Amino acid sequence: MSIFKLPDLGEGLPDAEIVEWHVKVGDTVEVDQPMVSMETAKAVVDVPVPQAGTVVKLYGEPGDVIDTGAPLIEFAAEGEAVEAATEEADTPAKLRAEAEEVLKDLNDENEVTEKKEENIGTVVGQMESSDAVVDSMTDFGGKKAAPAVRALAKKLGVDLNDVEASGAGGVIRPSDVKAAAGKPKKAPVQTQQVKQSSQPAPAAKAPTPKAPPVSKPVVDDNWQQVKGSRRTMARVMQNSHANIVPTTIMDDADINNWQAGEDITARLIRSLVVAAQAEPTLNAWFDGDKLSRRLISHIDVGIAVDTEDGLFVPTMRNCESLTPQDVRNEMNTIKEQVKSRAIPPEAMKDYTIMLSNFGVYAGRYATPVITPPCVSIIAAGKLRHEVVPVLGGMEAHRIIPLSLTFDHRAVTGGEAARFLAAMINDLQKSR
Repeated sequence: MSIFKLPDLGEGLPDAEIVEWHVKVGDTVEVDQPMVSMETAKAVVDVPVPQAGTVVKLYGEPGDVIDTGAPLIEFAAEGEAVEAATEEADTPAKLRAEAEEVLKDLNDENEVTEKKEENIGTVVGQMESSDAVVDSMTDFGGKKAAPAVRALAKKLGVDLNDVEASGAGGVIRPSDVKAAAGKPKKAPVQTQQVKQSSQPAPAAKAPTPKAPPVSKPVVDDNWQQVKGSRRTMARVMQNSHANIVPTTIMDDADINNWQAGEDITARLIRSLVVAAQAEPTLNAWFDGDKLSRRLISHIDVGIAVDTEDGLFVPTMRNCESLTPQDVRNEMNTIKEQVKSRAIPPEAMKDYTIMLSNFGVYAGRYATPVITPPCVSIIAAGKLRHEVVPVLGGMEAHRIIPLSLTFDHRAVTGGEAARFLAAMINDLQKSR
């Protein structure tokens, strides 16, 4: 037997969450075929099968969090017998006890007060409660079911041919039957006669990959384990709080002279690039342990994207060379990738400066949080109209509020102020 442990998926995080298994116990697998999808650092990473053989055990279900370096899956090498492990793990006596427990749980849920002896009889056909059981496994298309499991399936009205086996060697466990009983039954296929047509049948449309379901908040007054992207967000924010000395300055930019149809995101990124070129100390990384900094020549902007599953920060690379149309195309790609959870992990790393446009919702100013090793983040608040004096009169101008948080260990107040002034100066240009 060989146990494969969860590797470091390249994000430096201590764990990852199982999103979906692509194999099951009893499967014969080949190297590099899809094995499991894991969520880490706000991205879903597909982990391939590391060796050929037979799947013996899965160390977790979808939604479980696995520590890096902890067992993830167990294999039997090609030609290695797995029957012994199967018999040890899933004996008929053990399966009978589990079947009785499943029915007891179901009865408790339905508030049925039956005696244990009656439950045993109902499940296994008045089988004696000793360990003297018939060691027989019935085969169902490559899957195996013990007598107690077959009786449980009959009791719950479950067709064992439709049950996914999770036991080693394809053994159907009582929990598999319970899970199948909870699924809605398929509607019968309606058949009807159709006239023959000379037109060729349309080609089958390839299935569209499904995005992971959105985690709707459950309000039930109970403590809930934070998982997925929210778990990562919590760690990132905690790390920032522990390792950065943040200071925030705020000001407004008068954008009344903008041409019609200006792209706000494109203008914000352009002004950020201009400011970073004027004051490069804010487009940098800082190492607090070594007390060293790295001023970076290219400008990769980490753009905060809010979702119901938490905060994502994809990276827009080399913004100093992008046109307004390039920025819009990049933003459309980022939004689609985040929505479908198809954004690769490397696309959410190594940004040199950060941008948050929280004003699309509400709020004028903020104290945005920096993600190390970056030293600054710009946040744009909600646009508003404000009365300003013009040539002895008064006019209503469009105003965009800006908040700049910087790491005061690496950036001086003067550097931050000059950076913000350069942004405002560029934003106030007509084009």
